[in-house]
Amino acid sequence: MELLAPAGDREKLNMAIEYGADAVYLASTRFGLRTYAGNFELDALKDAVEYAHSKNVKVYVTVNIIPHESDLDDLPEYFSYLEKINVDAVICADIGVISICRRVAPNLNIHVSTQANITNSEAAMVYVDMGVKRLILAREMTLDELKSLRQKLPKEIELEAFCHGAMCISYSGRCLLSNFFTHRDANRGACVQACRWNYAIREVTKDQEYPIEEDSHGTYILNSKDLCMIDYLDKLQEAGVDSIKIEGRMKTEYYVANIVNAYRMALDYLKGHKIYNLPDEIKNEVYKSSHRDYSTGFYFGDPKENLDTSTPESSYEFIAVVIENGENNVAKVEMRNRFSVNSQLELLSRTKNNAIIKINKIVDEEGNELQECKIPKQHVYIHTDVNLLKNEILRKKK
Repeated sequence: MELLAPAGDREKLNMAIEYGADAVYLASTRFGLRTYAGNFELDALKDAVEYAHSKNVKVYVTVNIIPHESDLDDLPEYFSYLEKINVDAVICADIGVISICRRVAPNLNIHVSTQANITNSEAAMVYVDMGVKRLILAREMTLDELKSLRQKLPKEIELEAFCHGAMCISYSGRCLLSNFFTHRDANRGACVQACRWNYAIREVTKDQEYPIEEDSHGTYILNSKDLCMIDYLDKLQEAGVDSIKIEGRMKTEYYVANIVNAYRMALDYLKGHKIYNLPDEIKNEVYKSSHRDYSTGFYFGDPKENLDTSTPESSYEFIAVVIENGENNVAKVEMRNRFSVNSQLELLSRTKNNAIIKINKIVDEEGNELQECKIPKQHVYIHTDVNLLKNEILRKKK
């Protein structure tokens, strides 16, 4: 299966590629559903495509807003540009947008977004007849439903399914909360994630507020658990999934590196073993980034137990990222959280993952020796007992 990773900006794209993604999905500053991600200006988008292709990684560009009439005017020129810079596919949710793309950029591959709510073969075949290459299935489908759908579709049609990340409380992401509360339209890219806010109920006649809290039966409002299918990649493969997708264009570059690395190791394990019994050292990686309690979503049937409310947690801190290849066990890093001389830090790396390194010395860019690095995003040189490489990450258990 293809490993598809989020690339909210250039740093996250670099991390996704470094840590083993086969493809990335991203957006320009228009027409995508993550307006507040860093995103890419048109020239930067062209550079990103060229860089990814140089690493044999595919690029899919989201054009998945639910457009109003005023959004349509610039779409033909935009699709022509995406075709010209050789993006590997566009991700669309609206049949009008798909129609425009087919008309003005016939060589562009089209992937139908999860926003289109595909849950059955009749709906799927409508898009197949429009000439799309891939269907990104609704998150509300079970594995059995997915397998049945696969059997009813032409073999050349690819299926993509989410494997990890935040789950929108609304049906396949079609949310109105953001628009209702703030007049920012989630379906046109401006979601403020109102579902993550704290809520209370107020009894009108008494003017008294009651906080929403969990009881023995769970809770019934808005904050679902995160999806995690790392233990069941064999089941996704058996069901006929061609691409597994990690959610997270708004997450940090550490999150992207950590989760992509975990799923890359898991897919490599799946490829090399007849029985998929994932080792703990791979499985535990997904707990080292900020996450809500994990669930398997709708894949195994009734999701109520899995989707009750949950708050974010993380057992590890992102300490620093290596920004230049080291020499003689000295590397230049960019600080994210405090560390000091003699700190014992864990390494996130494609080649020496989970190695524990000791900080023997810290020197700033002016040559001053430091006992502690405490200025956010400060660049310093660290002396360690191993040679570090660009884009490797230092982290620390809380």
